[in-house]
Amino acid sequence: MTQNTSLLKTFFLYKCLFALTFWNRISLSVEDELFTSVSNNFPEDVSNQKIKSLPLLYTKGNRSKDNFGWIVIQNTTESLSLSEITKDNVKYLVALLSNFRQGSRLQNLTLTNVSVDWKDLMAIFQTVWHSSIEYFNINNATQLSDIKRYDFNYSGTSMKALTMKKILITDLYFIQDDLYRIFADMNIADMTIADSEMIHMLCPSSKSRFRYLNFLKNDLTDFLFQECDNLLQLETLILQKNKFESLRKVSFMTSRMKSLRYLDMSNNLLRHDGADERCQWAESLTELDLSSNQLADTVFECLPVNVKKLGLQNNQISNVPREMVELESLEELNLASNRLADLPGCSGFTSLQFLNVEMNSILTPSADFFQSCPRVRELQAGQNPFKCSCELQAFIRLERRSGGKLFGWPAAYVCEYPEGLRGTELKDFHLSLLACNTTLLLVTALLLTLVLVAAVAFLCIYLDVPWYVRMTWQWTQTKRRAWHSPHGHQGAALQFHAFVSYSERDSLWVKNELIPNLEKGEGCVQLCQHERNFIPGKSIVENIINCIEKSYKSIFVLSPNFVQSEWCHYELYFAHHKLFSENSNSLILILLEPIPPYLIPARYHKLKALMAKRTYLEWPKERSKRALFWANLRAAISINLPKADEDWFEETD
Repeated sequence: MTQNTSLLKTFFLYKCLFALTFWNRISLSVEDELFTSVSNNFPEDVSNQKIKSLPLLYTKGNRSKDNFGWIVIQNTTESLSLSEITKDNVKYLVALLSNFRQGSRLQNLTLTNVSVDWKDLMAIFQTVWHSSIEYFNINNATQLSDIKRYDFNYSGTSMKALTMKKILITDLYFIQDDLYRIFADMNIADMTIADSEMIHMLCPSSKSRFRYLNFLKNDLTDFLFQECDNLLQLETLILQKNKFESLRKVSFMTSRMKSLRYLDMSNNLLRHDGADERCQWAESLTELDLSSNQLADTVFECLPVNVKKLGLQNNQISNVPREMVELESLEELNLASNRLADLPGCSGFTSLQFLNVEMNSILTPSADFFQSCPRVRELQAGQNPFKCSCELQAFIRLERRSGGKLFGWPAAYVCEYPEGLRGTELKDFHLSLLACNTTLLLVTALLLTLVLVAAVAFLCIYLDVPWYVRMTWQWTQTKRRAWHSPHGHQGAALQFHAFVSYSERDSLWVKNELIPNLEKGEGCVQLCQHERNFIPGKSIVENIINCIEKSYKSIFVLSPNFVQSEWCHYELYFAHHKLFSENSNSLILILLEPIPPYLIPARYHKLKALMAKRTYLEWPKERSKRALFWANLRAAISINLPKADEDWFEETD
């Protein structure tokens, strides 16, 4: 009787296995538990053959060629993977799973492409819940319909984790609680429902065993778990890629989760308007991911005070305000891909060790960052549009002193501005100390200016520039008055053969030697002498200029006395000015007495130049040579004056 019962059980199990082979593209692998369950029901002579695995089962019937299947049973795994579960074969699956009671070695079950209604899905769940399976995965469950209330028995389970991905509900009208209550009250540690367009989840009816909840890529909103007191053991909550909008409501959601440590709210629509009502976070929360939201600077008013790792990358943060909640426990802060214009200080992050500010709008980062953030061990500031200028030199020097704290150096640190330096790595950018030190540059410029001014002043004094300026001004004024005078045109005609310039101390030689020998006798020369030809009422300078301009030549009687005379200097200056302005050869130099070079003042540089470049007549001491001297002098000033002028001289005489 016992042997017949064993044979019946064996026959039934094989019937289930053959039924499973009709599933489309079934891949089944279990540990030797299934083999043991089958072989133990064979007669003793069959079981002694030490069968290691069941053979490949291959059937063919009236179905299409896509409906072939196979079962591979191995004794080297604890996992079972099945696909293409439909309402036609779900009863065989339930029968198969019923054999893996608690105490069996099968721990992992994966179902892919499940197309059953709610009642059948609950039958599968209920069977799994009372089996040896600990980890249950369902991928791509479609056409889930006819959702109704189900009295689920959670007792006596080995289950630890449930993962459901791509669950599609086709019912348009059903009671939401009938669906969500089943999952909310599950007595397991980990649950994942991802990519399933889930819009809500109920708070567990009693104190929940959940430690890990993952609702990735659904349509959950701010109403999730509000005022929920039964998630006291929850440590990890992932709500990435949902539709949360209020950061304050998210904080209230966590406030009753006394064990929550990690919260992922990335890729939502979160904002914070800085309302007066303060945020209330779980005190146990130490890691928070708020990346890829719509958060601005006000987010720093609504953060958990005990957070250690904070992700705020890819938001709209332009500044870290000084007036903010102090995050004394914060060790890692990610602010990449925001709108920061400078490195944030650490006044609110006294324990900060890692900071990421990559891909912001930082042109010239502050060089005192590591002084304000002494505990920072790594700074990621690459891929910013750095402006290579003097201000950036301090930051570059900071890298050399930081001892490798800049992550990604040097490849990620490249000049963006100015255009000519774009693409240059910061380590290759150099400017001189003078170009970048404003104080040193100003002091240097001031010193150079003072030196230049001193040099110009010295030259002006040494070369008597003020005197020349004054003389030029007087000459200009005299020319202007002569131009506007009604008889100004008459002044341009030559009236004298030569103007004589000499020192009063040499007047005896001029009166006794020069004038008598030139104005008397054949071919007399008309000389202009200041004592007899200066016009009363006019200034001395104006008379000098008029006499020089009305004379064909200017004779300068040079001696040590000449260089000591101020008026001789005026006359020489104006005559020299006429020499260049009229491009004439009108100067005649007579060296009455030798002049040592050291006696010539600095302002007589023109006299030095004239004596060095021009030939001068030297007054001979021997009387025998004087006839030749006068002949040469007459030849030098030989010119026929206009007739009218000669008659005018005769009348003047």
